[in-house]
Amino acid sequence: MRQKSSRFQLPVQRKSLIVKEFALKSSSPSPRPALGSLFLTFLVLGIQSFGGGASTFFLIHQTCIQRGWLTEEEFVRTWALVQISPGINLIKLTMIIGQRLRGWPGMLSASAGLIIPSGLVTALMTAGFGLVRDQPVIQAIMKGVLPATIGLSLAIVIQMGQPLFARAYQEGPARMGASIFILAGAALLLAVWKVSPVLVLVSAGALTAGLMTVIPARSASKPQ
Repeated sequence: MRQKSSRFQLPVQRKSLIVKEFALKSSSPSPRPALGSLFLTFLVLGIQSFGGGASTFFLIHQTCIQRGWLTEEEFVRTWALVQISPGINLIKLTMIIGQRLRGWPGMLSASAGLIIPSGLVTALMTAGFGLVRDQPVIQAIMKGVLPATIGLSLAIVIQMGQPLFARAYQEGPARMGASIFILAGAALLLAVWKVSPVLVLVSAGALTAGLMTVIPARSASKPQ
């Protein structure tokens, strides 16, 4: 009887090992891109970066999420880190992503891929734009680009805000209200009263830390 039970236990143990191995593979992060692939990816992003910083930011965001380089929440945290440091935000964002994926060589590869094409195209367009900027067709195109850029910015705000508000909703209505208050207050300070972005970000961080300490998170219901 003991021999039969051991025979039956062996397949069960193998099945459990297979299930565990599959779970580890499915939960493991996506493989890091090669340096050449990272350079080419940001090179293509740089070539497509028409319409200003909003379109470039949208492309970087979509690439990171779709390729599994960063989760939505990780991307938001990275962008928050970029906001509180001096310099050009998109370049800083690219450098942090490259460093996160492949270390210092990845930071250099991603930065070079983003800067080289946009710099060359900008220089060429600047040289030739003076010749055609007074043309009615060019002026009409520029008028159409501006609303589209604003639309891209709104799309980015919605995509980045979804995971944050979803987590705040799970933590309870009080924390949801605090998040909305911080969002609206920061927007008003920047748009209406022209407060320094650094001061707004530091104040928002300190106020949020205080509010989250006072407002308890809603505990998840335990299954019976």
